[in-house]
Amino acid sequence: MAPFRVLMLGDVIGRPGRKMLLRTLPSFRERHGIACVVANGENASGGMGIQRGALDDLFAAGVDVVTSGNHVWHRKEVYGLLAEEPRLLRPANYPARLPGLGRVVVEKAGVKIGVVNLLGRVFMDPMDDPFTAADRELATLREAGAQITLVDFHAEATAEKEAFAFYLDGRAALLAGTHTHVQTSDEKILPGGLGYITDLGRCGSFLSVLGVEPKASIEGFLTGVPQNFTPAKSTLMMEGVLADIDPATGRTARIERIRQQAEAYDE
Repeated sequence: MAPFRVLMLGDVIGRPGRKMLLRTLPSFRERHGIACVVANGENASGGMGIQRGALDDLFAAGVDVVTSGNHVWHRKEVYGLLAEEPRLLRPANYPARLPGLGRVVVEKAGVKIGVVNLLGRVFMDPMDDPFTAADRELATLREAGAQITLVDFHAEATAEKEAFAFYLDGRAALLAGTHTHVQTSDEKILPGGLGYITDLGRCGSFLSVLGVEPKASIEGFLTGVPQNFTPAKSTLMMEGVLADIDPATGRTARIERIRQQAEAYDE
């Protein structure tokens, strides 16, 4: 079976990130022969949270599964979205009483892809152990027939992310970190065939503070007072990784970090 090409994208930041993907992703996907796209959408509405319109934009752009993280609960509308839309994930190690799931299986080009979303604990709010949760979720995906498993690990600490990668090596195809919005240069393939990067980066403004206008961020550091952040619009970038995965073995054969400058969006 020919290698199966996957694109995982970093956190989409507000309207600029969404509209940029609508212009950029369809042609990029076709040009590179990408079979499946996963993007983190927890900041897709106004720079924090996700609403129906933002989710629809991501799907329309060609995203197949939308992952999230600790900011997904910022807008109350998400409770209904998680309950009704299986392609929108919340981290699996949140309490089971919350709506939605942290995993899904989608079929693309005749291949069943399992996607898992998990949240780190180091420098984050207290949460169930993501290592144990991963054991459970991966077992469920195997039972559902997933041939390839992709993991979005939404975490702060690089050590936790790298340890998690070695823990899952040989059991998942690709693990990509999200949350910091800053792309790392450590893409690699571990001995057991797991493709890995510590952080995918972001889909939004490159000349910004984590995708938002610098002025409010600076004011927050100067005063210690919470600020209202506005997603920035200048020098839009689409950041993530491309990976070629063998569906027969579930191992990554090739991984490439991408940073694609994108067209500005129209209001």
